[in-house]
Amino acid sequence: MNIGINDVLKQIRLFFIIYLILLCGCLLVKVLFTKEAIYFAVNACYSPFLDYIAPYVTDIGDGITIIILSAILSLFNYRASFLMITSYALTSLTAQAVKYIFDAPRPILLYKDKASLMHLVKGVYMIQYHSFPSGHTVTAFSAAVVTVYLAKNKNWSILLLLVAIAVGYSRMYLSEHFFEDVVAGSVIGVLVTGCWLSFIDRKQFLNKPSWNRGLLKRY
Repeated sequence: MNIGINDVLKQIRLFFIIYLILLCGCLLVKVLFTKEAIYFAVNACYSPFLDYIAPYVTDIGDGITIIILSAILSLFNYRASFLMITSYALTSLTAQAVKYIFDAPRPILLYKDKASLMHLVKGVYMIQYHSFPSGHTVTAFSAAVVTVYLAKNKNWSILLLLVAIAVGYSRMYLSEHFFEDVVAGSVIGVLVTGCWLSFIDRKQFLNKPSWNRGLLKRY
């Protein structure tokens, strides 16, 4: 099966177009406002409800969530499970490499002199280092791209994009990451996953009938 990047983009077209529009908006925000201004603008918008729900939303982008999702997919379709878990592995490794290259401080460390002005959600462990990019955001956008790519109904694109955005926003809301970390994380998640799918899904073994079955459907 001959699949290229254009074929992948065709499968995720709606998702990708909306994402590009939003990305341009994010880049405009970055041009107009400083890192500190964006952080404290987001940090100032809080509520008891958001304090309660944000940690759960952020868990959607946790690696264990994708591992569980991949395990569930393996019950029905090995190919879908393989694409999900390998995309997660590749994008996560990419994110970790970039984190250690930049070794950027997180909000709690960079603004420690202004800690009294920061709204922090109780019970959330605050990490101090390796802020750029947001790994949770990378994972959320990667999983969204794979799901849209595999889904027959592409109208799911909008919902999946909103979920990925919510994960990214939760990282800023919890003061674990900056706006720049989240935007970069989304770019890594989308681009690396798109390139990986265009490379791996053309492999002959993935298109064998045995790979389009799962543990619950062996024949």
